[in-house]
Amino acid sequence: MSALDNNPYRGDFPVLDQTIQGKRLAYLDSGATTLKPLLVIEEMDRYYRLETSNVHRGLYWLSENATTKFESTRDKIASLLNAPDRKQVIFTKGTTEAINLVAHSWAENFLSPGDEILLSQMEHHSNIVPWQLVAERKNLKIKVIPINSAGEILMDEYEKLLTDKVKLVSVVHVSNALGTINPVKEMITLAHKKQALVFVDGAQAVAHLKVDVQELDADFYAFSGHKMFGPTGVGVLYGKEELLEKMPPYQGGGDMIDVVTFEKTTYNNLPHKFEAGTPSIAAVIGLGKAVDYIQRIGLNRIHEAEEELLEYATEKLLSIPGLKIYGTARNKASVISFGMEGIHPHDIASLTDKEGVAIRTGHHCAQPLMKFLCVPATCRASLSLYNNREDIDQLYHALVKVKNFFE
Repeated sequence: MSALDNNPYRGDFPVLDQTIQGKRLAYLDSGATTLKPLLVIEEMDRYYRLETSNVHRGLYWLSENATTKFESTRDKIASLLNAPDRKQVIFTKGTTEAINLVAHSWAENFLSPGDEILLSQMEHHSNIVPWQLVAERKNLKIKVIPINSAGEILMDEYEKLLTDKVKLVSVVHVSNALGTINPVKEMITLAHKKQALVFVDGAQAVAHLKVDVQELDADFYAFSGHKMFGPTGVGVLYGKEELLEKMPPYQGGGDMIDVVTFEKTTYNNLPHKFEAGTPSIAAVIGLGKAVDYIQRIGLNRIHEAEEELLEYATEKLLSIPGLKIYGTARNKASVISFGMEGIHPHDIASLTDKEGVAIRTGHHCAQPLMKFLCVPATCRASLSLYNNREDIDQLYHALVKVKNFFE
């Protein structure tokens, strides 16, 4: 029997030990946020119950213990990404703040009027709006990398757009709305030939794929803790050291300073220069446990299990007459966006919820992509290691009921 039938990881996630609408819970919205394993919940609870204290400030045991756990997460992230140095790992509130940090601290200071930024057709709003804001202030130009009907970047068109005017390419590693795994290594290589930097939005990648920032040669890479079995309110920005050293602080406050006078302030070394104020300590410690969980299972094993489940789910859903899948890239992660002929996605999601099935519906913070697809919204089933075939069967039967209801 496949592990997808008798899932060995499902029991690690307490939220699955409940019924919804009187039905077994089939959670298929991991693209929005992943469930949290018990060891993450217990570690954060331990900090709040027994180990509460601030970090980097106290010489007493509680503070030193919290600081050790907090900074050990930085080491774990550096290892997970194969970053050359731990000081290249900056803690943020999430991918969105990481993008805004680079937009304000790098683009604001190192780009000039007339410079160009390339974004792909499939970007999340968080990887569009921050660049638009800085483009308005600096008189920059944003150009869009087109995609084909399968949801794949048109690499020939990308190369044509890579002129000497392009100073930054910002692209998603894995599309949250389509599941497409973009050829970011090839895109980075091509961009660097034109002396352009590349920012990679890895929010949907780090819990599913092995990410090696040195192999990719990424200039910046960002992700969120809550999409990799960790808590909300914490994320990571990785940056090349020479870039981070030149960038001014994003925010001012405690911990990011060296010496403060009313005449002049000097700043702390990396990574603390970009971590102003008291951080989300419990969340960072919880993120460290989430990394432990991923490393214990192994990203290769996670990816293989999700690929098997994606294949099963795709075949099952396509057997429903009138159902269309959006995003059919050859290289794809465990996301299925779909619609049903004559039925609004919001109605589909509401009715599947009554069967205990949690899926996402809407534009998925990717309105330009929805416009390209000529749809107002899609339904999205996004899978993770705690899912099994029973979840997919439950979705299938719920969708059949939806279809019958509207016939």
